[in-house]
Amino acid sequence: MEVGERIPEFTLTDQNGDNFNVRDYLGRKLVIYFYPKDESGVCTREACAFRDSYTAFEAKGTTVIGINSGSVESHKKFATNHSLNFTLLSDPGNKVLKAFGIKSVLFLTGRETFVVDGSGRVTYKYRGFLNGTAHVQKTLEYLQH
Repeated sequence: MEVGERIPEFTLTDQNGDNFNVRDYLGRKLVIYFYPKDESGVCTREACAFRDSYTAFEAKGTTVIGINSGSVESHKKFATNHSLNFTLLSDPGNKVLKAFGIKSVLFLTGRETFVVDGSGRVTYKYRGFLNGTAHVQKTLEYLQH
């Protein structure tokens, strides 16, 4: 998925067991970030950085969504353990991750963040595997412009 491309339509289940259809969010800016694993060190720091910066994203009219192949139950526990204030989506089989063209790193799925405009097009993307908090910092820097 490159800047300028339209994201694929998808429906996944969130940490509360509710369906999330990305079409319902057209007209809003989205930050969609893909991460390898709930409760791993880098992923936890990344999620907590998104949590701690949530009001800055909200101020820019942006909805934050985290996606990986973890189960709904795993996402619920992760969100509860770290007081996460945004949506986590379960992507069994990594179908959405693959539709976004995210490459694996070693034996783990990749870590990429996308900013999507109200028309469903990617306006910014950031890829960085080892520094999860950089995703939040770089995305906020982009949204400031």
